[in-house]
Amino acid sequence: MKFQKVYTLEEIASIINCEYVGDAHFPVSGMNEIHVVEAGDIVFVDHPKYYEKALNSAATIVLINKNVTCPDGKALLISEDPFRDFNKLTNYFRPFQFSNVSIATSALIGEGTVIQPNAFIGNHVVIGKNCLIHSNVSIYDYTVIGDNVNIHAGTVLGADAFYYKKRPEGYDQLLSGGRVVIQDNVGIGALCTIDKGVTGDTTIGEGTKIDNQVHVGHDTIIGKKCLIASQTGIAGCVIIEDEVTIWGQVGTTSGITIGSKAVIMGQTGVTKSVEGGKSYFGTPIEESREKLKQLANIKKIPEILNKLK
Repeated sequence: MKFQKVYTLEEIASIINCEYVGDAHFPVSGMNEIHVVEAGDIVFVDHPKYYEKALNSAATIVLINKNVTCPDGKALLISEDPFRDFNKLTNYFRPFQFSNVSIATSALIGEGTVIQPNAFIGNHVVIGKNCLIHSNVSIYDYTVIGDNVNIHAGTVLGADAFYYKKRPEGYDQLLSGGRVVIQDNVGIGALCTIDKGVTGDTTIGEGTKIDNQVHVGHDTIIGKKCLIASQTGIAGCVIIEDEVTIWGQVGTTSGITIGSKAVIMGQTGVTKSVEGGKSYFGTPIEESREKLKQLANIKKIPEILNKLK
């Protein structure tokens, strides 16, 4: 998430009431998760296991729960609870905005776009030209939709990320301040859910077609001209490259990459990153021809046992 202006380190520290290490005028232009940070961004870390990764990331401001040596060219925000204070910053820069109308006055809707009854269009949503938004679609704040996009009934764009920290009293949710970005010529079926990024964008690439009842997790990036069939569940922070085909009831773990033009056969569990240009099947995932050979050999086991007897 990029701020509307550049803040100073001192100003950010005053928002969350914490100490800082570095020049009081050190520039702060945004906040992001570690996999998408850039110079000027804040990243948070609250476990020693990840200190080095955060301190050596592209982020130039590290929100951390220990006063460690600050790398050259960077600044620290010292917090008792970085998770809590990251939420404070999200709530400060991208707070929930109440709406009492079906289409927010701040929404921008392109020429030729049709919005069916009972759809909800949130604050600062941008929808391009010649789109068709069917009934009971909910499009949360800051979502961006390109031209010639069709979204079928009951789909939700921009729900919160499924991201929690376990505490003694229960689970504490990491607030979501990111967006959903739907590029041109995308088709989304009925009853799909596409979660917004925690601080960045969940992106559906140009020309991709998504069947009914598909879930896409936070900060996932789906490339161009992909086909994703019904009841597929894609976890957060997944990268799906261009022209991938995913058949029904596929599930993925988070943080993986599916290479360009890969084909994932139905009911596969994508437990790791896979190369493009190949077909895959099974759980754990393997190339489909190899997996089918294994299954054929398993069927021969009773025959082999009878021969041994």
